[in-house]
Amino acid sequence: MLLVFQAMDAAGKDGTIKHVMSRVNPQGCEVTSFKQPSAEELSHDFLWRYAKAVPARGRIGIFNRSYYEEVLVVRVHQQLLSLQKLPPRYVSKKIWDERLADIAQFEDYLTRQGVIVLKFFLNLSRKEQKKRFMKRLDDPDRNWKFSPSDVRERRYWDDYQHAFEEAIRATTTKRAPWYVVPADNKWFTRLVVAVAIVDVVEGLDLAYPKVDPTMKQELVAARAELESET
Repeated sequence: MLLVFQAMDAAGKDGTIKHVMSRVNPQGCEVTSFKQPSAEELSHDFLWRYAKAVPARGRIGIFNRSYYEEVLVVRVHQQLLSLQKLPPRYVSKKIWDERLADIAQFEDYLTRQGVIVLKFFLNLSRKEQKKRFMKRLDDPDRNWKFSPSDVRERRYWDDYQHAFEEAIRATTTKRAPWYVVPADNKWFTRLVVAVAIVDVVEGLDLAYPKVDPTMKQELVAARAELESET
């Protein structure tokens, strides 16, 4: 299963992931946070670093931000495209539609390989974002959570909203649905995300592995050995 989380800054992605997944065995769950791409990553296609992090069968992978950054941040700040070393003829007005189509096809491919893809957009209002930024600034213990770049990115609010709308519209499918979750109230955000995940997991009809006759004999022998200890 692959869980994708996207949001504006201060929407509560980290807290939601931590809260919702707190009862999941960490041996079967892995969170990947995608930061600014490295030189090696920029030398590959835009999906390369994300494809490497897709969870193995039987595991839950969580993308804290994801390949959607390539049609969100890069779309808003199009100068970043120059770092991706694309042949000039492929950098056209169609590039965002083409990337969205690539993403939709990538997710379709994953689902046909048995990977369940759930995508969550934590929809924070501009007013609530300002409130949370101010709280981080006012509380010395929360200063570390604030970056001056947060305010700079806020200037592009409308551009980001447009990019999110385009991305969600183009990549919403029955196999890989988007959940647009109101994020102004953290408790409600976490409840909606938890219910969506539980609903899907319950539909998988999971069960513990069955113990075969050979293993049962070994268990009997193990019990006898333990009982014989003094």
